[in-house]
Amino acid sequence: MGLRVLGAALLLSGAVAGAYITGRVSAERALVTPDEVNTVEVAQKAIQAVVRIDNRLQRERLQVGDDPIDTGTGFFYKKDLIVTNYHVVQYQESLTVTLFNGRRVSAKIEGIDPGIDIAILRVTGVTAPATLSFGSSARLIPGQKLLTIGTPLRIQNFVGSGVFSVAASARDLNRNDGFANEVGQYIVTTASIQQGNSGGPVLDSRGAVVGVADANVSANGLIPGVIGIAVPGDLVKQSLDDLEKIGVPQRGTLGVTMVDLDNLDPALRQLAGLNSSEGALVDEVPAGTAAARAGLRGSLRNSKDQLLAPLGDIIVAVDGQRVRDSFDVIRLVAAKRPGQTVTLRVWRNKKSVDVKVTLLKRTLQ
Repeated sequence: MGLRVLGAALLLSGAVAGAYITGRVSAERALVTPDEVNTVEVAQKAIQAVVRIDNRLQRERLQVGDDPIDTGTGFFYKKDLIVTNYHVVQYQESLTVTLFNGRRVSAKIEGIDPGIDIAILRVTGVTAPATLSFGSSARLIPGQKLLTIGTPLRIQNFVGSGVFSVAASARDLNRNDGFANEVGQYIVTTASIQQGNSGGPVLDSRGAVVGVADANVSANGLIPGVIGIAVPGDLVKQSLDDLEKIGVPQRGTLGVTMVDLDNLDPALRQLAGLNSSEGALVDEVPAGTAAARAGLRGSLRNSKDQLLAPLGDIIVAVDGQRVRDSFDVIRLVAAKRPGQTVTLRVWRNKKSVDVKVTLLKRTLQ
């Protein structure tokens, strides 16, 4: 591939130089610049690995007039395994995969990771025409070219291009579907990510996957935005490895339920000696969890499920970084791996206390 690109680039540079000298561009040559050559070569090779996913929804999930089929995108990363978004295959009654050449096969869910909105599908009776490999999302540079391939508006093999804009905190993006609550930062791009692109690859100019298309950012639900967000490829690759080897992702978790301090009755906060609404109250601490082993204290509730004073521990910082709510706690802890230790600054009995928690391996439930 490198020799072909180099040869094409030299050929095109001559054509471009000739065009400037003669003052005209030949209409017979479709590709004028080396960047166009790169885009076409990457897209043509990658398209063979990208699939359309049709999810026939469970009947109980449908309202009158609803389309029973949800459509998204995925791509082969192994000969019989496809990665996509979890929200693409959620509530499925049956799944159908359409290859780039129109061949259709059924698929089954092999593993799920709602924490970063990722799922693995397995297909039988067909071998991937091509597979995609992961690059490094951590090395992306603002302004770097990115390509997307997907099925927006059910148009298969749609290629979009743009640039990597910034890595943005999940907090800055308006997401309320309950998925991907363990994604610390998203890839934000101008490459096209519209309805139907979800689960498709975001590629760099080498054709390596640096992200999985996830959602579109818009001012409201009626007007599609031009900003796309993707789950970083490094995070996806780690999750796929965990799902294949262990069956569950191995990001850090405390194992507790929490209540945002901002949602507490001000009187309860006052009784706890707090003058801020920032933090996360530890609610339930199940036995055997990392939090329980570290001695983190939960809260009490009455028969009406109302919180009682004195409250349990209130997490105000994770590894020295202040948190606003449970949203922050989950993401900061999820950045760790089992066996690592996280230091929680908690408010307990009107005093600040540091609690070290050694994170445990997640197991199948």
